[in-house]
Amino acid sequence: MTVVHTPPSGPVDPGLLSRALEVGGRLANDAAEVIAATAERGGRAGAETALFDWVTDTNRTLERHTRRVLAAEFPDIPVVGPVMSPVMSAEYSEPNGAGYRWLVAPVDGTANYLAGLPWYGYSLALLDATGPVVGVISDPTRAEIYAAARGRGARVNGVPVRVRERAAGGGYPICVEPARDGLPAFLGAAARARLGVRVLGSASLAIAQVALGHAAAAVLEEYRGWEVAAGLALALEAGAVVLDRCGRPDPVPENGLLVAAPSAAAQVLDCWRAASSEDPYSTGGSSASSRRS
Repeated sequence: MTVVHTPPSGPVDPGLLSRALEVGGRLANDAAEVIAATAERGGRAGAETALFDWVTDTNRTLERHTRRVLAAEFPDIPVVGPVMSPVMSAEYSEPNGAGYRWLVAPVDGTANYLAGLPWYGYSLALLDATGPVVGVISDPTRAEIYAAARGRGARVNGVPVRVRERAAGGGYPICVEPARDGLPAFLGAAARARLGVRVLGSASLAIAQVALGHAAAAVLEEYRGWEVAAGLALALEAGAVVLDRCGRPDPVPENGLLVAAPSAAAQVLDCWRAASSEDPYSTGGSSASSRRS
């Protein structure tokens, strides 16, 4: 069964859309330079707020820079990020009068960044009341910038991309960021369904792999909104399906999400449901307030 792709459809001022995309791209390039320059030396970790949830000097530097630029360019739109506004509820409760808010993950995949594993990036998204408006992700180790804007498609380094119809399995894996106690159940369900699984440690890049055609789907159970918003913008504009854990279309699911090529969505959703039913720790709605980063 093929699930129908349903992107957000709320109107956005074309001037705001263009300016947000341009400023977001500039910030993504700035972040790529900073992350690439510091990754080889290793970051200095600050306090650990949760397991694998680190805040580094690079996180602080990039979030402050992002806030300064956005405050100058869009003074009426609030900015939410892990360093200066880490309360989860703020991600959805602080929009301006038009419902806009920026979400930034200065280093998504901080544990990888600290360890020298080349799988981390910068993520920035503009959202309104109906979902992602603009999303940009920088992937410094691959020298790529992923960008998307509502109604204008998705691009990698300026080149348009579309989701490829990938059946789950057949050499195309599922990227997963499971709940900490849920990995064994998910791996078991995936093995029985003959689906390959990859745990990458970066929510935004995991979602991006679906948009880029490298993965059939991505399943995330624990995440923060700022880690996934830009990836969801990219996936939606590239033609992917975004579902909540009940299988309902939702441009920004809060308690677990599935991003997939339309032809793969039903099979992966069945696998996810099977894993949830077997996981003794699952409550059917994992909290999105904490995850490995």
